[in-house]
Amino acid sequence: MAGNRQGAAESTAGIPHRIPPGQHHVHGWPVSHYGSVPRFRPERWNLRVFGATAGGAERQWVFDELTALPHTTVVADLHCATGPTSTDHEWYGVPARTLLELVPPAPGVTHVMAWAEYGYTANLRLADFDTPETLLATHHNGEPLTAEHGFPLRLVVPHLFGYKGPKWLRGIEYLTEDRRGFWEERGYHNIGDPWREQRYSDQEGPGDGPLPGAAALADPPYRGPSI
Repeated sequence: MAGNRQGAAESTAGIPHRIPPGQHHVHGWPVSHYGSVPRFRPERWNLRVFGATAGGAERQWVFDELTALPHTTVVADLHCATGPTSTDHEWYGVPARTLLELVPPAPGVTHVMAWAEYGYTANLRLADFDTPETLLATHHNGEPLTAEHGFPLRLVVPHLFGYKGPKWLRGIEYLTEDRRGFWEERGYHNIGDPWREQRYSDQEGPGDGPLPGAAALADPPYRGPSI
């Protein structure tokens, strides 16, 4: 028991070293999202990988097929661009690299767009999607995600701010040029690295964002109010 208490003390003492500049540590897991919580309808639900795929075709999984894919566990912290950081989240789900292996991107792909319910989007560099820690999570701390926290599927990109990991994930689009997502179009940083304090678009340097005039997708695959 003494060893357990010592480990807990060491863990608590080490937390400040895990908090990025400008962030503050919070306990628990605050709920934060824009708009209403969507209802899960398994008979209508699927996950799509589409866009500039190597073979030119998209692929879809219904929920039961998705849960049959290889899964892994990632323990990571969660950083919100408004300041809170919560620590030691245990995520369980499908590695992003599994999707990249099953549906390889075309050679010219540089970015992905994550699509969620109601047309919410978040853009990522392909290199940020293709990391060992990036996960399509179905569980948190040993339990299925709750609806408020993204059930049935949530993208987790631990090394970036939370707005880069949409709840209620429905699709991954491969892009040959960058395009801003929902919050990125509304003044948040296009990359979103918490350790570099990349919170807002006015902090972007050369190469951080898409070229002016980059086209938005005219016909989003999931219509409705953005979340």
